[in-house]
Amino acid sequence: MTPSIRTKLQRIVERQEDITALLADPTIQNNSVKLKELGQELSQIQPIADCYRQYCILEQNIKNTQDILDDPELSELARSEIAEIQQQQRLLEPELERLLVPPDPDDKRNIYLEIRAGTGGAEAALFAGDLHRAYLRYAETQGWQVELLTESLGEHGGYKEIISRIIGQGVYARLKFESGTHRVQRVPLTEAQGRVHTSACTVAILPEVEDIETIDINPAELRVDTFRASGAGGQHINKTDSAIRITHLPSGIVVECQNERSQHKNRSQAMSLLRTRLLNKARTEQTDAQAKDRKQQVGSGDRSERIRTYNFPQNRLTDHRINLTLYQLDAIMQGQMDLVIDPLIKDYEVQQLANLAQQDG
Repeated sequence: MTPSIRTKLQRIVERQEDITALLADPTIQNNSVKLKELGQELSQIQPIADCYRQYCILEQNIKNTQDILDDPELSELARSEIAEIQQQQRLLEPELERLLVPPDPDDKRNIYLEIRAGTGGAEAALFAGDLHRAYLRYAETQGWQVELLTESLGEHGGYKEIISRIIGQGVYARLKFESGTHRVQRVPLTEAQGRVHTSACTVAILPEVEDIETIDINPAELRVDTFRASGAGGQHINKTDSAIRITHLPSGIVVECQNERSQHKNRSQAMSLLRTRLLNKARTEQTDAQAKDRKQQVGSGDRSERIRTYNFPQNRLTDHRINLTLYQLDAIMQGQMDLVIDPLIKDYEVQQLANLAQQDG
């Protein structure tokens, strides 16, 4: 543990003690706003403080046990006890590091999953379909709910574009590093000579905006079109102009929703997606202005960045951001995406800890 990280942890413990004392102050107890603020802060730092106290107790136990190493009768027992305590420390350190990483306020949000075929024509559309099915299978393993918002089918299968809403606990926390360009290398079904082709699709993960007042939208700046839904959906949805397309004129952002039979519900979903895209655009612009070093932002959402390669002939997946190579592509495409998601999250946490250390370095 670096000295700067230890200093931060000690400050957190001191702050936790200060808040505990303040909460007992009658003046604070009569101030509902301040009481709420302190209560929320305490709930955030209490787990860190408790974990660090456990770590410090183990450290002190090691020091106490080292005092009897020179005793011939107790030295062997002392060495064994020190080894056991050190093992407890090693198990506690990853949890302490995880708690110390600043929480992402969007981690608990639902998301919009947008997949679009890129270079590669029909094969890119087929891969977009395969990738969407992999995310659906992963969502099923997590107990998440998936709502299809809109789809544009490829000429030979798959999707030119497909947008879904995924609802569940910690969806954004798990999938936020999937944004970017996904490249596929495999032999297309239409390839007679067995040559490997390269194509790509883009994935965007957008946290859903919960507060509708977050983005102020002037109705006069919207063009709303209704149209007849395409693709699957039953007889009713194909006979009425229930699908909605909304164009935000200042930004040029266009959203569609055709999944619901009700035009009103489609409009509501489309407006929610529009707010999310506008907020994401504003955040991206702010991030670009504040941070030029993209390496500190794993999965920042820059779609020109190739983040991953799927090589089917070799059963190989490579994530280029963290130099991760796995020969388990078949399992990942069946929904076992934790194989690649967990290392990405770990790398992110390591970088966040490094940033914390540099701030006081």
